[in-house]
Amino acid sequence: MKFVDEAEVRVEAGDGGNGAVGFRREKYIPLGGPDGGDGGDGGCVYLIAAENVNTLADFRYHTVFRAEHGQKGMGNNCTGRKGEDYYVSVPLGTQVSDADTNEVIGDLTKIGETLLVAQGGFHGLGNTRFKSSINRAPQKASKGTPGEHRMLHLELTLIADVGLLGMPNAGKSSLIRSVSSATPKVADYPFTTLYPNLGVVRIDDMRSFVIADIPGVIEGASEGAGLGLQFLKHLMRTRLLLHIIDIEPYESSEPPVDAAKKIIRELAQWSDQLVAKPRWLVLNKVDRVLDEELDAHCQAIVDALEWTGPVFKIAAINGLGTQALMYAIMNFLEQQRDEDEPE
Repeated sequence: MKFVDEAEVRVEAGDGGNGAVGFRREKYIPLGGPDGGDGGDGGCVYLIAAENVNTLADFRYHTVFRAEHGQKGMGNNCTGRKGEDYYVSVPLGTQVSDADTNEVIGDLTKIGETLLVAQGGFHGLGNTRFKSSINRAPQKASKGTPGEHRMLHLELTLIADVGLLGMPNAGKSSLIRSVSSATPKVADYPFTTLYPNLGVVRIDDMRSFVIADIPGVIEGASEGAGLGLQFLKHLMRTRLLLHIIDIEPYESSEPPVDAAKKIIRELAQWSDQLVAKPRWLVLNKVDRVLDEELDAHCQAIVDALEWTGPVFKIAAINGLGTQALMYAIMNFLEQQRDEDEPE
């Protein structure tokens, strides 16, 4: 299965225009001399982070991007026109690497940021450039150099403040639907989320953050099992991870503690940096447990996981407890941003 967060494209910069060989031929100027002009430089190919592009889906069908060649030089010392540069719009958060060497070329993290991915060829020199005291009528000109051609691997990493982490059917999609205007698919079977979804959580007119719903991670995801491997990288830029746990799974599902421990192991195997990120425990579906049993049930999960961080109890399906969670997240993010600002 191909996902819209990865694509391979070919970029071809324009060739430089050849220099011209020419001589002035005017009445009354018998020894006019050389007047061949230089060629124009070839156009370059740039990637630009665009606000209105959200996925790499279009690159499935449009995979080759060519800049214009430089025009060749002309007589009367006229320089050829430079080839037009080609700008390819990509989503914010696109990482670019050379598909053949795996060299990382750059990362587009700001709207309007550009990245040169194929250098245009240099212009050729006209015969005027070769005139000297011992060669008054040079007959040679140089050719323009070829533009750079390369295959690029594009990888989109979502830029979100908060990432939702959990097994399939833990309630991640229900939570993001409950707290934002995003509408990911929700159903009673695994892998209803096949693509990452972004939602904007607005606390008030001046306070908001972005939350990402990532496809469920299963055991072995860090080694390629299931869909989680395709999207674990999306969690790398988040400031906070919410570990969603279904506290009352169906009889056919594994116990919450076992599921949570598998997720933690997958994080550790994927990246030390990822497992070290701030992570909060969110116990979901509390509406399915009797009130008199809820506290003991949740505490048993916390104790079994030896969890020492923040714990929240919610029912994403009806919004129970989600407002308090969102306000706590907003306060945490604001504190993080204040700490990141230079004194």
